[in-house]
Amino acid sequence: MRYILPISAFLAFSLTVGRAQTPAQRLYVTNEDSGDLTIIDAGSATVLATIPVGQRPRGLKVSPDGQTVYVALSGSPKCPPSMSDEECEKLTVDKTKDGIAVVSIAERRVVKVLPGGSDPEQFDLSRDGQRLFIANEDVHTLTVLDVGSGQIVKTIPVSREPEGVTVSPDGQWVYVTGETDHAVTVVDTKTLTPKAPIPVGVRPRNVVFSSDSRFAYVTGEFDHSVTVIDVTTQKVLRRLTLPDSALPMGIVISADDKTLYVSNGRGKTISEIDLATNKVRRSLEVGRRPWGLTISADGKYLYSANGPSNDVSVIDRTTWQVTSRIPTGKSPWGVVMGTANAATAKQ
Repeated sequence: MRYILPISAFLAFSLTVGRAQTPAQRLYVTNEDSGDLTIIDAGSATVLATIPVGQRPRGLKVSPDGQTVYVALSGSPKCPPSMSDEECEKLTVDKTKDGIAVVSIAERRVVKVLPGGSDPEQFDLSRDGQRLFIANEDVHTLTVLDVGSGQIVKTIPVSREPEGVTVSPDGQWVYVTGETDHAVTVVDTKTLTPKAPIPVGVRPRNVVFSSDSRFAYVTGEFDHSVTVIDVTTQKVLRRLTLPDSALPMGIVISADDKTLYVSNGRGKTISEIDLATNKVRRSLEVGRRPWGLTISADGKYLYSANGPSNDVSVIDRTTWQVTSRIPTGKSPWGVVMGTANAATAKQ
């Protein structure tokens, strides 16, 4: 006997399969002052969970399989710009708090803490997810960590006060910004040897590459700049200038490599740069001290972590409007996009 499936049942089945094949989008946000990680459902702009991770969480990355979030922790004190170096040096340092927290998305907890060198701030993953490249701000080094064994492979000297760390999409290079030396150190990922530093803008904070690894873009906080580097020649091609009110910090690039987005820290804005003209197209006030930036998987939205505002702004890239502001923990620092599979996503 032949059975005919009703159209309504077929449609319901199709929709269910469609939903199963589309992983939910998740935002992961580090909160520097409250010592936790906020998990946000990007579709509904609602907070799903807050996970304690350790002291002063800042840089974070999602593993290639989407099952783990790595978070940089630091026992070094937070010294605001208003505090003198002498005052900062008097604050208590606890090196036992340094490390890289490994957060299980399924369990929503820290399962272990890996060594990350001294005062880890930002880091990046190798393309296969097997190594972490970690900036050690206070000792001017880059720590290379094997994730599987939890062992440090090598410690590499880099420019002073390293912060931003980015692996090129082709996996060949690691670029590390040196705030004090106003330079980028280039490290070969195979030989783990540094090349001569590349001079960039004043107080470089972050790096992003074009998808083909041909160009690197470096924010310069104190001279309101983005430096463009030819990755093949390791030479500076040009320097883009932002408004004087801009203090460039975070930076991301659109999937089509046509647009840069720069968070301007205490300038309170995000700037959109057209790479066809190398000019700022527009800027938008989003919150107090926007730092971390990420773009949604479909490219429709931009997200900024706003430190003193204690929230994440959701920006529609087409209308160039803030559509919502999602509360987080205290002093959100970094934000990254990930996915949640039905098998591991807790509601």
